[in-house]
Amino acid sequence: MRKRIKVIRPKTTVDVLHRMTTTGNRSGLIDPAVRQLVEAEGKATLQARLKQEALSNAERDLAMAAEWPTLEAEAAKPAQTRRSPKARRKRK
Repeated sequence: MRKRIKVIRPKTTVDVLHRMTTTGNRSGLIDPAVRQLVEAEGKATLQARLKQEALSNAERDLAMAAEWPTLEAEAAKPAQTRRSPKARRKRK
């Protein structure tokens, strides 16, 4: 659905619209330009939020990364050596 709106722009912007399009085709230029701007600004906002999140959690993430080799070594052990003696007794 299309809807007509009245927008007031600076003369320089209107001059660009007149040079780039004909009177009946302005919406064809404005619509994709607005959508592209909104998408680009949305991406920039998201990137800024992700960067802030990464910086605020950097210490936690480094600590988790330091624990990872220990956890991998634990997971690589054969199943029986990981079980407690109590768990082995119940299995028999």
